[in-house]
Amino acid sequence: MRNRLHLIFLSIVAFSASLGAQGLRLTLEETVTRARQKSPEAQGARHAYRSAYWNYRYYRANYLPALSLTSNPYLDRAINKITMGDGSVQFVEQNLLSSDLTLSLSQNIPWTGGAVFVETSAQRLDLLNDKTSSWQTSPINIGYSQSLFGYNSLKWDRKIEPIRYREACRTYVETLELVSAAATQKFFDLATAQSNLEIAAGNYAQADTLYAYARGRYEIGTISENEMLQLEINKLTEEANCMSARIEVENAMQELRSYLGIQQDVDIQVSLSDSIPRFAVDLNEALLLANENSPEVLNMQRRKLESESAVAQARANAGLKADIYLRFGLTQTGDKLRDAYRNPLDQQYVSLGISLPILDWGRGKGQVRVARSNRDLVYTQVEQDKTDFQLNVRKLVRQFNLQAQRVSIAARTDRTAQRRAEVARRLYLLGKSTVLDLNASISEKDTARRNYVSALHQYWSLYYTLRSLTLHDFQNDVSLLNEDLFRN
Repeated sequence: MRNRLHLIFLSIVAFSASLGAQGLRLTLEETVTRARQKSPEAQGARHAYRSAYWNYRYYRANYLPALSLTSNPYLDRAINKITMGDGSVQFVEQNLLSSDLTLSLSQNIPWTGGAVFVETSAQRLDLLNDKTSSWQTSPINIGYSQSLFGYNSLKWDRKIEPIRYREACRTYVETLELVSAAATQKFFDLATAQSNLEIAAGNYAQADTLYAYARGRYEIGTISENEMLQLEINKLTEEANCMSARIEVENAMQELRSYLGIQQDVDIQVSLSDSIPRFAVDLNEALLLANENSPEVLNMQRRKLESESAVAQARANAGLKADIYLRFGLTQTGDKLRDAYRNPLDQQYVSLGISLPILDWGRGKGQVRVARSNRDLVYTQVEQDKTDFQLNVRKLVRQFNLQAQRVSIAARTDRTAQRRAEVARRLYLLGKSTVLDLNASISEKDTARRNYVSALHQYWSLYYTLRSLTLHDFQNDVSLLNEDLFRN
């Protein structure tokens, strides 16, 4: 039995040693760097930003001149109904080829929502049966189209889309900081598991030694059977703890490998640093930076503008609609192309379309009221979100400023508990304390170690969460909105 337990202990020790000897050793900084490059969330954030970037480019292009070349040739060989010169209608066999080319330059007008265009075109018509051809040209046409009372999407896009793009940029940076926080979580999950394995292995070694010592004392009658059995229970408990801790390490290691995009089945040993940045965050500065940089604030602005846009669209759809189309230019025809450009004639085309709902049973009015109600709801939600956001920043800053002191206290407690456990073990071996005192010191030692790892975890989680809210590196006093980040 004892040999089997020794083999278990030695296998655990060998497993722990192999992590550092043959596997990958990572610090928290290295883990965060890998996660920001390889994690699924980081890659998804990069793709989301690129999509937002090209959507923004598409929006900007709507306000720039557009040059297009169009052609719509066709061949018509059929018997068609034709109106003759005397007004009669006859079916006539036709065999013609029509080809055309139009070059157009257009520009949207964001202030009115209309569009102005300049174009030139030429069309050739070939009668294949008669082997004759003719040309019709429009050397220049100038036109304008406008919805007089409609919804001006260009005006509202000009207000909303820049905010949407800035929000996307800051969301990208925020997501990378949240990825750092998530990597920190998985890093410390493995650190906690490996710490538990180390604790369990050390406790098992001591428990086995103490049990062997107790058996010898029991045989000579210096301790009771109850005390010896208690030490045997301690040893068996630590044996079970070793097995559970090893499973915990393997599971946490697999989670971290997956998150960091490590495909190989490599063992990872995390390396905890006892040093943490020593700085305090000014609450007013944090609030100011959060209001300036956080995508949440831009999200609130965008939602309010979108609700106002929806009201404007509902009003436009419910009332009078009028569309005007104007075109002025020159035109001419001829049997040859050069003739079609001689002495051009002027041409004008004006179209005005009007639509006025007279009886719609309140549908338009209802749409406007729904849009207004949704707008009021959005404004209420935004005000509440703004309040919650401010409270969250305040709470986070206070917690972070206290956490460094908690880490310091946890570190001192850990060192003191380690010394006390060693003293308790020596006193027990000298017969100057009970097994209850020994068990209590071991429990306090283990708890102190776990609390220290937990305090470090809490510090770094608060550190990266605070960065995600303010998009500012308080340690180096620099903004995280680095332009180089958006070139990747």
